Amino acid sequence: MRRTLGDLVPVLIAAPAHEGVRAQWLERIRTAIAEDGVDYLAPLADGFGEISVYPALINDHADRDLAMVFAAWADHARFIHIPTATLTLSCLLEAGRYDELLALMEVKRSRLWFDEKFAAEALIRQGREDEALARAAALMEDDRQNWGRQEIARFCEALLIRRGQPDEAYRRFGLPTAMGNTWLAMWRDLVKRYPDTDPRGILEDLIALHGRKGKWFAAAKTAGYLDIALDCAQDSEAAPATLTRAARDFAVKEPAFATSVALCAIRHLIAGRGYDAGPHDIDEATEHLIAASRRVGSMDLVHEELRRIVEGGRNADPLAMRLRERIVLLEGKADGEAG
Repeated sequence: MRRTLGDLVPVLIAAPAHEGVRAQWLERIRTAIAEDGVDYLAPLADGFGEISVYPALINDHADRDLAMVFAAWADHARFIHIPTATLTLSCLLEAGRYDELLALMEVKRSRLWFDEKFAAEALIRQGREDEALARAAALMEDDRQNWGRQEIARFCEALLIRRGQPDEAYRRFGLPTAMGNTWLAMWRDLVKRYPDTDPRGILEDLIALHGRKGKWFAAAKTAGYLDIALDCAQDSEAAPATLTRAARDFAVKEPAFATSVALCAIRHLIAGRGYDAGPHDIDEATEHLIAASRRVGSMDLVHEELRRIVEGGRNADPLAMRLRERIVLLEGKADGEAG
């Protein structure tokens, strides 16, 4: 619903309605906002000043509840919610009444971005960009400011980029607030927003910032940075099943990489790091390991490494026992082929 309303605001602003018709629209919108109760109509309140279009209408709606909002916000002994406070701020901003807007914000006890964004924008429109940036960035440093952190970061980021400071924007606000449901999505988010920044460097920065190197294996692999992926594969948090699938997928096109990744998967399995792992996981990882290592002619080295892995494992562990069986089978095949 919020997105739909956000898409509706530009339509209302651009609509060819004369002042009388627009005044009727505004009354209906204002009433709906006042009766909303849960801020479903927040996008309309945010854009109310722009929707008003005509200076007389903007100033009229700015004045309507201005005294009431000031009195409520100045009363620090009680919390008084004014449903039309946001549309009042929006109208003050669009009317160019910046001093009144900033004075109103000064009496408010709590500083939250859904109000503060109007003050920050007022400062920008007066050419006071340093103050706007400092005001917004201060909210990011407040641990109590849980709501709107991404929006604040995007505001600061956009301001710095507009001022020709993309590196500072990236370091201070872009990198710490990369968005995505997966590690790979976080990397793609930053690459899209910073097309002139080295994608490999972005990935390295994200890993350094967030840690948990093993979790970044899939992102590094998909991004094509196989050396970084291999480094991640050796970390204890790398999932053996993910490594095994990668060994399968790269056995033909990047057999050296697939060989190393499969060995990492086997090491993690023997160390007990696989989720609900069983002997079949050893079989699968070994199968892809042999397929890849044959392509690069490293079978002897692989056999030696497998023996080292199994010697360091727990003797009675089913996975270690299964690996020993596979080693014996492989060595028997090798002897048969040699004979």
